[in-house]
Amino acid sequence: MRILFASAGLFFVTLGVAGAFLPVLPTTPFIILAAACFARSSPRLEAWLLSHRVFGPMLRDWRERGAIPRRAKTVAVIGCALGYVLFWVGTQPSAMPAMAVAVLMLTGLAYVFSRPS
Repeated sequence: MRILFASAGLFFVTLGVAGAFLPVLPTTPFIILAAACFARSSPRLEAWLLSHRVFGPMLRDWRERGAIPRRAKTVAVIGCALGYVLFWVGTQPSAMPAMAVAVLMLTGLAYVFSRPS
């Protein structure tokens, strides 16, 4: 199981790093998942991630207070808006699917904004 969790952690770190450069892919959830996987597999990798210059403060805030940084919240809004526009333009949905996607996105944003900064 340790190998499985370590592999998953490395995979999530890769996705998180890619998300730092791609506007549609989130960074924060993948880094949080990576830290959780490393906590179950490798204390050394977990310590590396928690002490990382970029990701460490975000992870420590999440573990201590369940906080999401303001910048991550801003990126979440921009990503959802961009995603919805691409969904709308790409599929030209009828009213029901358009509302369902909007409700799902707004639910996710409500959770993000319910967390402390």
